[in-house]
Amino acid sequence: MRHMSPARRVAIIVVAAVAIVAIGVAAWLVFGPGPLAFAGNSTVALADYHEANPTGVPADLAKADAIRRGEYLAKAADCMVCHTTPGGEAYAGGLAFPLPFGTLYSTNITSDKETGIGNYTDQDFLNAVQRGIRKDGARLYPAMTYTSYTFMTDADALAIKAYLFSLPAVHRPNQDDTLLFPFNQRWGMIFWSWAFNPNTRFAPNTAKCAEWNRGAYIAEALAHCGDCHTPRNLAFALDNRRKFSGAVAAGWRAYNITADKATGIGAWSDDEIFAYLAKGHAMGRGTASGPMGEAVDRSFSQMAPADIRALVTYLRSIPAVASSEPATIAAPAPTSPKEGGAVADALGRRVFAQACASCHSWTGVSALSPVATISGSRAVNDPTATNVAQIVISGTQRFSPGAMSMPAFGSTYTDSEIAAVANYVTGRFGSAASKLTAKDVADLRGQTAR
Repeated sequence: MRHMSPARRVAIIVVAAVAIVAIGVAAWLVFGPGPLAFAGNSTVALADYHEANPTGVPADLAKADAIRRGEYLAKAADCMVCHTTPGGEAYAGGLAFPLPFGTLYSTNITSDKETGIGNYTDQDFLNAVQRGIRKDGARLYPAMTYTSYTFMTDADALAIKAYLFSLPAVHRPNQDDTLLFPFNQRWGMIFWSWAFNPNTRFAPNTAKCAEWNRGAYIAEALAHCGDCHTPRNLAFALDNRRKFSGAVAAGWRAYNITADKATGIGAWSDDEIFAYLAKGHAMGRGTASGPMGEAVDRSFSQMAPADIRALVTYLRSIPAVASSEPATIAAPAPTSPKEGGAVADALGRRVFAQACASCHSWTGVSALSPVATISGSRAVNDPTATNVAQIVISGTQRFSPGAMSMPAFGSTYTDSEIAAVANYVTGRFGSAASKLTAKDVADLRGQTAR
């Protein structure tokens, strides 16, 4: 046998070392920390926690029956928004989730035994909610946020089941997904779930106060805030090294909600965060719209004020992560359309004059309602103009009492006109004019086909 030369041996060692380093870097990038790792590991089992129980429902509902508790928890977990089509029957499924490789449709979770979950046992329900496994053994895609719901206690999950089963059964066959190969191979989710679903229940942190633990349970186990506000890694799992630093979800930008003062909510007061969550509007900060508007209307606004305060406490503890958003400009624009930014954008100015100025004013400070004030809002200061365009396309239909809605203009104006007005709005009221094109707007329409 020929003796291996020293040079070849060194080359093999170098290649092996590089491969090991590459595998290590890839593993580091993909297999990140859990959502609560930032707070340290002073955690105990729920049974060993001696402060107020951070799970379940508020104290005034603690002795209520499972159905009433489940109603509160289902709202806190925002179940109806994803499992109900616009104008459709509650929880009957069919809502579309457009993806680059096809479309997913939410399923019927009413008690109908043929098309819903009426035949699910308690264990079947827990398997679906906490582990992402259907009754027939098929794996769920992470559009169903079981990687967050896995932190929910069995008692809370089964209370939600009791509530769902108390509602009228709706016979509505589930719509087939249209995912392309290989994404339509559900069995592959076995490996994804093994890697990214911890399949563990919430463990209180003894180094934190009871209110923080309650807020953590609401944010992570119920409201699943990270599924929209945390960027995803190459495997489409949450990248908790950049926890809550902002991402794009369902065609809308979910903004940075870390403690960063320039691009997050570090400069917001507790009352401003509370108002935004409970009412969908914080003076001088902006108004919730799109998926966040739905979350406010169907979930946060239905929660006890103490739970919203606990959520604020938890959000305050999220480490600051700077994102690419510029500092917000809050000064009103001039009263004349011939002055200020973007005056040269004739098409954008014309569309704004036709559809927007009567409510939002040329200054961006509405005389009709503070909710319609856009000066200082994050949306107009986002140079991608993602949410500005989406608001023009879809409007801001709100359901909370007293909430002000904006009509949709998606069928009134062309893609070119919507791109022009979005660029005009960010240029006039924000930090920098966006550069949206008609194609960009068409792409945004496709992402919000739901």
